[in-house]
Amino acid sequence: MSAIAAYRALLRIVGPAYVLVAFLGRIPLAMSQLGVLVLVSETTGRYGVGGAAAGILAISNALGSPLFGSLSDRIGQRPVVLVQSLAGAAGLAGIVAVTHPDAAQGLIFVVAGLTGFVMPQVGPLARVRWRPITRDAGDQRRLVDAAFSYEGAADEASFVLGPAMIGVLAILAEPAGALLAAAVLLAVFGSWFAVHPTSALVGRRTVLGGGGTEPLFTGVFVVLLLAQVCVGMIFGSVQTGTTVLATAEGQAGLAGLIHAVLGIGSVIAGLAITGLPERVLYATRMAVAALGLLVLAAPLLLVDSLPSLIGVIALLGFAVAPYMISNFALAGILVPVHRVSAAMTMLAGATGIGYALGAALAGRLADASGHTAAFAVTVSAAGLAVVISLASNRALRQAVPVDQGY
Repeated sequence: MSAIAAYRALLRIVGPAYVLVAFLGRIPLAMSQLGVLVLVSETTGRYGVGGAAAGILAISNALGSPLFGSLSDRIGQRPVVLVQSLAGAAGLAGIVAVTHPDAAQGLIFVVAGLTGFVMPQVGPLARVRWRPITRDAGDQRRLVDAAFSYEGAADEASFVLGPAMIGVLAILAEPAGALLAAAVLLAVFGSWFAVHPTSALVGRRTVLGGGGTEPLFTGVFVVLLLAQVCVGMIFGSVQTGTTVLATAEGQAGLAGLIHAVLGIGSVIAGLAITGLPERVLYATRMAVAALGLLVLAAPLLLVDSLPSLIGVIALLGFAVAPYMISNFALAGILVPVHRVSAAMTMLAGATGIGYALGAALAGRLADASGHTAAFAVTVSAAGLAVVISLASNRALRQAVPVDQGY
């Protein structure tokens, strides 16, 4: 089955409406961090407060998502995601309500933390649904491969579109209106994703899994978590280095658009990777993509202008999605069936933690030595990704069930 035929088959099985709902349901999370940063910074006049509020929201989401993912494994996605969507929407509206020029920092931080904690990770949860969706479709391996490729591309697209929507809406409706729009999107499409008939398939699969006692934190799963931390560090350090260089050249407003170029290449690669032959195993794809990250990130140490930075970032994006898709696909195969939601959300949380770590480390180095020092964090994270993937490649291959052939 060709890649195009696989994508057509997926659309035929679930219908275009589900694909649209699952995509729009993940946009609010992509909007939330920048939305909070802009709103709080502009309202209070203190960028430090805005950055802290946005960081608290991101870290809280990274901590809360695995807990709700584990709960979804036990009682099904429908009730959990529905409550998360409504609570998250209320939280975003709450941030708008408590943010004013004389607002207490502590109150803003508390509301941001609670909001991030309850917001759903729609992307990872959507990945969980594809195996039961395609169970009786024939050629499931190719269909799941295509589905995971699409999900990787959709995640990248959401983190390009989300900040862009914040920028546009902040101009048209003020930062508060932008964050309220994110709340409405989450309430509508997050809830729709929760109650969609595909959520029942996940519930039945959990029951059939029998709620076994197999551990989640095996050696190979820890490897995948570390791999996602590396990806997050790449994201955070690239964004920081880009901001530093753009600011130095008097074009600070272009930083977000330049960083979005990374997502464009990643989307293209994510959609194309499903065309790889089935004999190319996920563990092999992970190792090759990690090498690609290192090779394509290395030129960041040489960039000294925005045009050269755009060119390097555009190429770097082509290695990001294949690496992440391989990690998530391996997790879907290797973790116990009754822990898949927890595993997927935990990988997403690891990416968020890596982002915070990469941004913080790159920021400190950039303060002392400029954008090149920030990009050194990117290259180091890519090098660590290579070490992790090559050192664990054999273990990953051996851990995959023979009958699945991945």
